[in-house]
Amino acid sequence: MMRRRSRIRREWTVAVVQASGEMESLEAAGKQEIMRRTGVAARDLRRLVSSSSSRSRTTIVGRECSIVINLDHVKAIITANEALFMNSKDPSLIPLLQNLHNRIILPPSSPIKILPFEFVALEACLLAASTSLQNEANILEQESHTALDNLTLEICTLNLERVRQIKSRLLAITRRAQKVRDELENLLDDDEHMSEMITTEITMEESWVSKKSNVEEVEMLLGAYFVEIGGTLNKLFSVREEVEETEEYINGMLHEKENKLLQMAVRVGTATVIMEAFITVLGILAININIELFNKHGLFLWITGGCVASSIFLYVSAILWYRHKHLLD
Repeated sequence: MMRRRSRIRREWTVAVVQASGEMESLEAAGKQEIMRRTGVAARDLRRLVSSSSSRSRTTIVGRECSIVINLDHVKAIITANEALFMNSKDPSLIPLLQNLHNRIILPPSSPIKILPFEFVALEACLLAASTSLQNEANILEQESHTALDNLTLEICTLNLERVRQIKSRLLAITRRAQKVRDELENLLDDDEHMSEMITTEITMEESWVSKKSNVEEVEMLLGAYFVEIGGTLNKLFSVREEVEETEEYINGMLHEKENKLLQMAVRVGTATVIMEAFITVLGILAININIELFNKHGLFLWITGGCVASSIFLYVSAILWYRHKHLLD
């Protein structure tokens, strides 16, 4: 029996920033409309909007007339005239949209080269991703100091659980930052991929000189944020080292306490064995307490005292032997 293809039409709310600075929202934008407007292939759009972590990977790729960006929480398609942001309902996207809008409409304070729109939008996306990761790293660093200090002062279930949560978040943020850094490194190592990110049309008169200049601009832009993400990763690695050092210290403390408990168990066990032997001897004497031999000249008391002295001597001898064998401190 043939399976019928699903006719469910997927639609998204897309935020659009024009090259002129105007902003608009596309309500219920369909796949075909987005593909027609941006020129991206269906597979690029599918990966961009996919909620599956295995398919939604970190990418910055240039197509024929657009740049497809899937960078941490930033999911955008940039053309020479506009930038479309697929996750417009994400609250973290608001600073990015405002920043891009301000970059377009506010004139520069100093005479600098005016970059093509796709470079401005790309830089805004890179800034949003790197700033988000840096802020999360700063917050995690502060929380880790508090959690590790509390754990050092008191080893309890609550403090251990907090440190475990810190480690989980640390691993997740490190993976995200590493993916962004690897993607930037791959782009910096490939001039052809960087040239594909230039969507502004270049006339024959401008020739290869202008294109080369634009490639250099892209390289400088990517290189700056490559260093930025590298600094964030270094901070995360420092936090990880601090967590590992604290864990080693805590494990050492627990190991020391465990050794003390074991030594205490050895002492108590030895004392118990000797005490049982002492009680056994006294039990035998108690059975025969009315025999005249034990009543004569206080012999029972002498034997009891001898047993006590022998027990103490055996216990001290056992402890000294344990220390000689380095079983006790």
